[in-house]
Amino acid sequence: MATLKISSGTVHKLPADLRKSLVVDKNARGKWEDITPLARNEWICWTISVKTPETRKEHVARVVSELKEGMRRPCCWIGCIHRKDKPISRSVRWVLNKRSESKRN
Repeated sequence: MATLKISSGTVHKLPADLRKSLVVDKNARGKWEDITPLARNEWICWTISVKTPETRKEHVARVVSELKEGMRRPCCWIGCIHRKDKPISRSVRWVLNKRSESKRN
């Protein structure tokens, strides 16, 4: 049996847990293929940037459900900080600085 081709993002490769969820849900997979590589990258980054396995499972499930609801990007996500093809925006730098300040306090 041939392996089903599912697109990745611009920086991040599609992780196995998210891939598995997209393989079993044809509707979500269709929505996934309809968004841009940059949008896919943000979903992947949003999914892999969590601290606990439980949160990761929640994020994978939310990618599937939110894609099917018509969302094209993760809501309230500051964006992928791993991209090297463009500088981090001022607003993202501000959020990252606030996060580091709160960790120090």
